[in-house]
Amino acid sequence: MHFSIPPLDTAIATALQQKIDQKTKPLGALGQLEQLALQIGRIQRTLTPSLDQPHLLVFAGDHGAAKAGVSAYPQDVTWQMVENFLAGGAAINVFARQNGLQLTVIDAGVAHDFGVRDGLVDAKIAPGTRNYLAEPAMSAAERDAALAKGAELGRGLAAQGCKVLGFGEMGIGNTASASLITHYLTKTPLADCIGRGTGLDDAGLARKHTLLAQAVERAALPADTDAARVLAEFGGFEIAMMAGAMLGAAEKGVLLLIDGFIVTSALLVAARIAPAIRDYCVFCHHSAEPGHLAQLKDLEATALIDLGLRLGEGTGAALAWPLVRAAAAFLNEMASFASAGVSEKS
Repeated sequence: MHFSIPPLDTAIATALQQKIDQKTKPLGALGQLEQLALQIGRIQRTLTPSLDQPHLLVFAGDHGAAKAGVSAYPQDVTWQMVENFLAGGAAINVFARQNGLQLTVIDAGVAHDFGVRDGLVDAKIAPGTRNYLAEPAMSAAERDAALAKGAELGRGLAAQGCKVLGFGEMGIGNTASASLITHYLTKTPLADCIGRGTGLDDAGLARKHTLLAQAVERAALPADTDAARVLAEFGGFEIAMMAGAMLGAAEKGVLLLIDGFIVTSALLVAARIAPAIRDYCVFCHHSAEPGHLAQLKDLEATALIDLGLRLGEGTGAALAWPLVRAAAAFLNEMASFASAGVSEKS
């Protein structure tokens, strides 16, 4: 599957940096916000960027391995939490409302029939993946269908005028999938990629380590296995569809708000397919899941905030969104030394 993501504009970078440096402040005084303003301007190829129609997509899917005990919660929690999203009662609903983000839930592969519902897109590939402890989680055809549907969603929002797209997820067992993907794509030892997920106790964490080691032994993938194969072996439909949506949106020049551990596992896949996508990403927060550090190092990324979050749902992206808005606002609205009549450094 081919995606054509343009590299960021280099011609406008000098003019953007000059505009940032001429604001009424010491050089570099706004730290990461200055880097973010430069990035947004380069993506949109303008000195006056806009952040129109910001959306947050929460992708949901079930995992066949969840019934083997990789999570502290039963699989039914996936569809129950989707119902909570649709009712407006989850943390991501609260933060999205607070910060003006349009929230849509994507059923990428939940083992439940929701029917036609406001705020829900039925993109179900299948009612959950297969158990990767015994066989690949999805076929190549299912993987490609999930990537393609995600790309369609990302491009479609861009065509409607969306300039910023945030990502969240829901799927019992998906931290286990993310751990396996991270292990293979970053070459980090598996033990360093595994965390407590939904809140495993010590015995549950030990069981998770054992089960994921069994999954690695079952798959017996070569060290240089490509990302698409790794995704099919261990991924979830929500992870695959997120990766496709990231790629499709980036093709159209959309700024991507990357949440925590599971969302970044989807980005690892997307970045292997089209490396230029990295420059379209804002890494919103540093997750408390240990594998997230390996992901950030691999992507050479610095997170905007570190609040010890490990909820998922896109909550870190929603909480970081005001900082993204602030970066564009100071670039567009803050006075320059010349316009304010303030003397520059001599």
